[in-house]
Amino acid sequence: MSKAKLYYVHDPMCSWCWGYQPTWKQIEQTLAHDFATSLEIQYLVGGLAPDSDEPMPEEMQRQIASYWRKIADYLGTEFNYQFWTDNTPRRSTYPACRAVLAARKQGAERAMISAIQKAYYLRALNPSDTPVLEQLAAELQLDCEKFSQDLHSESLNQAMLREIAFARSIGGNSFPSLFFEREGQLVELAIDYQNAQQTIEQIRQLMAS
Repeated sequence: MSKAKLYYVHDPMCSWCWGYQPTWKQIEQTLAHDFATSLEIQYLVGGLAPDSDEPMPEEMQRQIASYWRKIADYLGTEFNYQFWTDNTPRRSTYPACRAVLAARKQGAERAMISAIQKAYYLRALNPSDTPVLEQLAAELQLDCEKFSQDLHSESLNQAMLREIAFARSIGGNSFPSLFFEREGQLVELAIDYQNAQQTIEQIRQLMAS
C-alpha cells in the first residue's frame, strides 16, 4: 500500500499560520509518533504575495496590523507591533518562500520557517529583505554561501513557482490549509486553530479507512 501524504500549505509570512503554529506543532508531533512509517507530512509554500519593491500602502499596513490584533485576541498569539514603525513593509513574501526552499536543500526547512516567523512577528525584522533572510541562515548555522546562491538562483525560483502552482492545483488557496492524500484520493481537512485533537482524530479515521 502506498504511503499516505498530509500536505501542509503555508506561507512563512502568513499571520494566521503563525497563530496556528502551536496547534500545528501538536498535530505534527502526534502524527510523526503514531504514523512514522505510513504517513508523510509534506510542506508546500503557498506564495502569499509576489516579489515587490514597492512600499506597502499605509491603508494596507493598518489593515494587516488589525489582522494581527484579531489573531492575538482570538488565539492569544504574540505579535511585536514595532515592526510597523521599524521597517518599510512591502507586500512581498516570495523571498521568504525561496528562503524556505533554500533551507530545505540543507535539511533545515522547518527551522527556517520558525526563524522567519519569529523574526517577523517577535523581533520586528522584515523577511521581505534578503539581508534578513541571510542573517537567519547564519543564525541557523547553514552553509551561508550555498544558501545565498540558492536563494538567488533561477532554478530555485522555478521550483518555488512549481510548488505554488501545485498547492493551488489541490485547492491550497488560503493559508494554512491541510490536505490528506492516499491512493489518488484527496481530502481537504478543516483548519481548527484551537483544537489539535479534532484534526488528529480525523486523520486517524482516514488512515484506518
